[in-house]
Amino acid sequence: MSTKNIKKSSDGEAPKKRKISAVSILHYYKLIFRSILFILAIIWYVYNRYNDITINIHNSIDVTINMNWAVLVIDIIYIIEMMLRLFPSKLESPGCQKQFKGNYKPTGETDVVLHDNHAVVIVALIWIVLNGIIGALYMTDVIDEGILWLVCLLYGICDMICILFFCPFQTWFLKNKCCASCRIYNWDFAMMFTPLFFIPGIMTWSLLALAMVIMIRWEITVWLYPERFSENTNQYLACANCSEKLCVHKKQLISFRKSLISYADATIKRILQR
Repeated sequence: MSTKNIKKSSDGEAPKKRKISAVSILHYYKLIFRSILFILAIIWYVYNRYNDITINIHNSIDVTINMNWAVLVIDIIYIIEMMLRLFPSKLESPGCQKQFKGNYKPTGETDVVLHDNHAVVIVALIWIVLNGIIGALYMTDVIDEGILWLVCLLYGICDMICILFFCPFQTWFLKNKCCASCRIYNWDFAMMFTPLFFIPGIMTWSLLALAMVIMIRWEITVWLYPERFSENTNQYLACANCSEKLCVHKKQLISFRKSLISYADATIKRILQR
């Protein structure tokens, strides 16, 4: 009877396979759901454009009714999600939960380390300029309200991609180790609904207002209780206490990408040598 060699860890025990966490699974569900919502919105938009219906809720009663139903569904979905963000939850990422007092676990250190405050200003300015350009296109009638809604929904998908796969803010600007230590985690909804600033109305501005409340509350908490946001003072942010473990999946994806690149390079070299 043959015995398979089992690679053991430094403590003599066989390494355990990491199962995807409940929080991570929920992120994947959100990605799928937001993608479906985006696709349905595109179909709705193309249908209206094909039938020469102006996507502007101020122009016609019939369009207003159609627009309101679509907007109302999106409103309800995201208002519920944002309301839940205002309270502690085990089904949310530690990245947004570190603001709550119950998740502050003192390390004994008093030196609060937040390296990315300058980068936060840069990110904010870039986002304002980007959406300013989109707003200018809308104000000059290059795009309509339907496109602004599609941009919002696309931002929602990009938000989940940042969490699950690759985050340009983390890699290029903030340099934080992971989502758990992200300085701007709760900016997500405010960033998502920024284009709605250009569409006055109860449904649009209610979404943006609630998103801004979440962001402002976050920033006030950072200012009043910075120790909650620093890994040096809050052991809740330590890798050992992380309930998300998204970094494991990201590292696997990076390793897989490097393997594909190496394989492609080797294949190209073999072809050129023939």
